[in-house]
Amino acid sequence: MKRIILLTILSVAAALLIACGNNSESGDTKRDANEVRIGYFPNMTHIATIVALEKGFYQEALGEDIKITTKTFSDGSSFMEAMSTDAIDLGTVGPTPALNTYIKHPKHAIISGAVNGGAVLVVRGDSDIQSVKDLAGKKVAIPTFGSTQDVGLMKSLKDAGLKVQSSGGDVITVKQAPADTAALILKGELDAAATQEPWGVNIETTANAKVLLDEKEFAWGTESTNTVVVAQTNFTEANPELTKKALKAHIKAVEFINENPEEAIDLFLNHIKDITGKELSKEEVTKAFTRLTPTTNVNEDVIKEMATISKEAGYINSDDIDGLVNLKYLEEALNE
Repeated sequence: MKRIILLTILSVAAALLIACGNNSESGDTKRDANEVRIGYFPNMTHIATIVALEKGFYQEALGEDIKITTKTFSDGSSFMEAMSTDAIDLGTVGPTPALNTYIKHPKHAIISGAVNGGAVLVVRGDSDIQSVKDLAGKKVAIPTFGSTQDVGLMKSLKDAGLKVQSSGGDVITVKQAPADTAALILKGELDAAATQEPWGVNIETTANAKVLLDEKEFAWGTESTNTVVVAQTNFTEANPELTKKALKAHIKAVEFINENPEEAIDLFLNHIKDITGKELSKEEVTKAFTRLTPTTNVNEDVIKEMATISKEAGYINSDDIDGLVNLKYLEEALNE
């Protein structure tokens, strides 16, 4: 009888050890990763990821033995949820969703920059809005609450002495998908939009809107880190070499875009058509491209200010983001 009990205990213990070994929290399942899962948005500000995929830079850097899978997202919240639930390993997203999630679940890090600028504030062409102060009492579209554009709008409003309604001010922010914003502005249901490219140009063209703050004036201007590369900490710690290889592909894409802008634009247009079935205007996309800067740089001061604004808005309860930015893999990739 004692022997049976002992065998049962040992069996249970062994099962528990196996379960622990397969737990994604431990990172053990990724120690010999044979797959890298990449997330991104079908937006101009994610052009570095798109070019790296289209040119085969990721596959070339990671090697033929590594399977690459991709997933697209419409907003930062869904991207960060996917990362938090171990659905993706790395990818590009706005810094604000990354920091908002980090405060609640610090299981990822910003490991590189991707794009600076690339966001604008547009207003109805037939409106009497001539300055940011004229937005008082107006409805302004944002991609989603807590997005980088949402926080960027708060920054621009704050500089003009205004606040959004939810923070005791009188500027009304409305969550609206960028693809649908032009139609609502044209109908007069929205007065303005804080958005990323190429939607800024699209709203200008389709809704006959005008730019109130261009990429040099909106939020932190050209110093604003708009898009970053974020990765699961479990993945990077368990797979440092794969992480560096992925970053080498990203670096190569950034360099390629800056050296070959016309080809990069064509790659972007073809990619968007392939995954969405929609054909964007080359003229609009080319104009949008001039409003952003592909880069691996990360402006940590701007990200810290973003955290403070997010806290003031009630999106997070702390602006302590120590550890969020980890550029050691990028530095090693650049130096190898």
